Amino acid sequence: MLATARTFTLDGLAARPVRVEVGVHRGLPGFTIVGLPDAAVREARERVRAALVNCGFEFPLRRIVANLAPASLRKAGPGLDLAISVALLTASGQLELGGSVAMVGELALDGSVRPVPGVLAIAEAARERGCEAIVVSAENGAEAAMVEGLEVICLESLGQVAALAAGEWTPPRPRPMSLDRRQGEALPDLADLRGQRHLRYALEVAAAGGHSLLMVGPPGAGKSLAASRLPSILPPLAAGEALEVARIASVCGRLGAGAGGRPFRAPHHTISPAGLIGGGNPPGPGEATLAHRGVLFLDELCEFRRDTLEALRAPLESGWVAVARAGAWRQLPCRFMLVAASNPCPCGRGESDPECTCAPLAVRRYQARLSGALADRVDVLAAIRQPSAEEIGGPAGESSEAVRGRVVAARERQERRLGAGRSNAEMTAAEVRECTLEESAATLLAESYSRRRLSGRAHDRVLRLARTVADLAGSEAIDHEQVAQALQLRRRDSQ
Repeated sequence: MLATARTFTLDGLAARPVRVEVGVHRGLPGFTIVGLPDAAVREARERVRAALVNCGFEFPLRRIVANLAPASLRKAGPGLDLAISVALLTASGQLELGGSVAMVGELALDGSVRPVPGVLAIAEAARERGCEAIVVSAENGAEAAMVEGLEVICLESLGQVAALAAGEWTPPRPRPMSLDRRQGEALPDLADLRGQRHLRYALEVAAAGGHSLLMVGPPGAGKSLAASRLPSILPPLAAGEALEVARIASVCGRLGAGAGGRPFRAPHHTISPAGLIGGGNPPGPGEATLAHRGVLFLDELCEFRRDTLEALRAPLESGWVAVARAGAWRQLPCRFMLVAASNPCPCGRGESDPECTCAPLAVRRYQARLSGALADRVDVLAAIRQPSAEEIGGPAGESSEAVRGRVVAARERQERRLGAGRSNAEMTAAEVRECTLEESAATLLAESYSRRRLSGRAHDRVLRLARTVADLAGSEAIDHEQVAQALQLRRRDSQ
């Protein structure tokens, strides 16, 4: 006898449909799974066998073949256990489950259904493929219920399948998981950053336009503290953006209660290029994709390997990571704000400090980790100093709530001009050329381009920065002072 079941497997961030075909034939008892399964799928034979017996079903002592179609697609993970077991029960005549139903879940030896990652992406794919319902574990029910137009059936045990197929049990629809998109109030407050007027302004401009930021200064000056407060002044995610972030977190098994805010990722400097931008076989997302629509913070930037940093050059420009492996190519989203912090030299004091003991060659080697091509892609370069005793003991600075109000107003102006979900950092070259400059501002930019020997990319980034400064000021045209501020924000020696 032959029976089929519908399920899905994760392929990068996408869910691919899989048709499980199980045949039960006469012959020597055996259980074979074909169709390019990985080790976790092949081990489903033992999990399915034990789960069926422990739930009161009969495991047929015949020749059993489970084919996972299409055979050319690699299947990974234990999420196919439930579909294989239901197809086997149907093929052996113990069950008959009608309708177009997708099944996703891992089986324990006692028959309980365990959660699997990526259920949100799988539920969306099931709806697009015309499935009427999806069967998941009880732990995955709230995640799957976020997808409208799809019935969600939650199982705690494989034994409940018989009652479900016979129509004797109708499980209640789970409550959808809520995405809390307004998390700024619960984050650390920018008022904790004492002094550092230039750094606070750089943070506000970067947040208002979605620009990348590099902070250079001695240890303990407040670089890491400032970076951790940046999410508190960013505008809340739109509904579509929050769903994008949730989908990525779901595939990586990180979706939980309180999701919906902008992610903040701070990988250690020992991370590999594959860990930062994605890789593996099959290719999976890295920290850059996990920071999508949020902040990627690289502390101690010059301690990272140079090839790891160079891997960020293309994603910073395009907002996508292209991961190519033998027989596999994936494109992963990574539209993030890059925020980096670095010491001026290995000892951290800087060459201008008389107590600095670093040799000139050691300083050049340390700073060479950041190539000129990557530095040219950073919008804001902020040099900071140690705050004075009066600043440390003085009153708290402006709160995140006050700064966030100006940032949100600036982002709303950008969205009216560029479209929903876009910021000045994402302007194309054609849109940059459409910026309206006063005559004095255009003259200053042209003189700076010639005198400071800016690259064409740096010229456009200065214009994007100036447009953000103008948006914060609420002006339509970019004036002389706003171009000057944008040029100053790109100077590493500015205070």
